[in-house]
Amino acid sequence: MRIFAILIAIGLIGCKSKPVELKTGNWRGVITLQNHQLPFNFEVTKDSNRYTVFLKNAEEKLLQDEISIEGDSVKITMLIFDIELRAKINGDKLNGYYFKNYDPTFKLPFSASFNQNYRFDKTGSGTVNFSGKYEVKFVTPKETYPSVAIFEQKENKVMGTFLTPTGDYRYLEGNVVNDTLLLSTFDGNHAFLFSAQIVGDSLMGDYYSGKTSHEKFSGIKNENAKMPDPESLTYLKEGFEKIDFSFPGLNKKIIKPTDEKFANKVLILQIFGTWCPNCMDETKFLTQWYHENHERGVEILGLAYERKDDFEYASGRVKKMIEKLSVPYDFVIAGTNNKDKASETLPMLNKVIAFPTTIFIGKDGKVKYIHTGFEGPGTGIYYEQFKERFNQIVNACLAETK
Repeated sequence: MRIFAILIAIGLIGCKSKPVELKTGNWRGVITLQNHQLPFNFEVTKDSNRYTVFLKNAEEKLLQDEISIEGDSVKITMLIFDIELRAKINGDKLNGYYFKNYDPTFKLPFSASFNQNYRFDKTGSGTVNFSGKYEVKFVTPKETYPSVAIFEQKENKVMGTFLTPTGDYRYLEGNVVNDTLLLSTFDGNHAFLFSAQIVGDSLMGDYYSGKTSHEKFSGIKNENAKMPDPESLTYLKEGFEKIDFSFPGLNKKIIKPTDEKFANKVLILQIFGTWCPNCMDETKFLTQWYHENHERGVEILGLAYERKDDFEYASGRVKKMIEKLSVPYDFVIAGTNNKDKASETLPMLNKVIAFPTTIFIGKDGKVKYIHTGFEGPGTGIYYEQFKERFNQIVNACLAETK
């Protein structure tokens, strides 16, 4: 009897320790926010017992390589963000939650179904074509801000984005269901949901983000629509020519723009945070650009404004980003992501309006240009124009004599 009991116990232990498999292939995820369903698509692959997940939004496949399974549960850490999806695995289904670890109050229901690859609708029922460029305004309880919307529709499938003065809404994907445009994105941090209709000559819609954020937007089709000049929004206050600060680097050593490392060089300051997907896009661009150009006499310094006023937490987030994205340039911990507090750390600026913001400093130490926001790869031609303008600015700075 004792041997029999031992064998049963061993069997139970073996069953308990064996993890459940996460099916490889296409999944359709849903995050429930504000009583609405935000769908997104992802692909699971497995190689030598290691899982990877690719978040799929329009033309982007965003790699997530921290996947752990314990028992019947899976945890997917969202790339460089302090965010996780945690769910129970039940065959073709996942059921769990979307967590932002830096905010203990943030928790949204998450579910997923295997072998489903559609977004909102798979019937092709769209009756309106939303393709084109729109001049749009978003309305919040505190402000109204301009935007340019770009949509490309094929049958009932739509891809596009919104540009705003502080950055773009990255890769949006969705469907036209009857007469309604539905778009979503989930990139690990951004969880955005849009719905819109054509009313008369106007585009009228709603934008939902996170637990509580809801904005109305409206616009008209205008192929000549454009955003405010991004080089006019953030500027030096009267009487200032230079940026001055003393921020700790990741090893706590104080770094200043007047350090010997930056002497007689063009210095590009990147105001950013690891929590910011637009900043992630800019960091990827700057990483490649730096490899190709820093020998010309250019340095880049990232000024990190993180979610917590805690050096160990902030520096840890930046170190993880450097590792994940193979970033070759230096960073300092400058403060928190609150724009008012960030502005206090750089009092020579009118205000920190956007993450990211890029400041170009000449070889003489004087500020030459400031670019607010970032037009990322999801914006198509705007991204190409940004890259062209970026190189024009750097070339102009390099051509100046001290």
